[in-house]
Amino acid sequence: MKKIEVIFRPEKLEPLKDKLLEAGIQGVTIYQVHGCGNQHGWIAYHRGNEVMMNTLPKVYLMTVVPDDQVKSFLQLIKEITYTGTVGDGKIFISPVEACIRIRTDETGDQAL
Repeated sequence: MKKIEVIFRPEKLEPLKDKLLEAGIQGVTIYQVHGCGNQHGWIAYHRGNEVMMNTLPKVYLMTVVPDDQVKSFLQLIKEITYTGTVGDGKIFISPVEACIRIRTDETGDQAL
């Protein structure tokens, strides 16, 4: 199993959710977050003073998928979130040692 964490543009959330449902992917956690990277933010004015706003709204999606689904899941994520400009986001992949469904005590891929 792999834990996949994706940070991407907010306008890509609805198209991504639609495609995930079509693909039968279940069990995602989504947060509205703010962050900065190569995009560096923008300049705003507050009470006549120039202020560098260096965090931008992003979406953080986290899920765990079986090893045999990782490649197709990543391809789907990249297709939907790609714009070709700075600020498209990042994908982080980590191994998952175990998964236990509390309600049924199922473990491993069955618990996903």
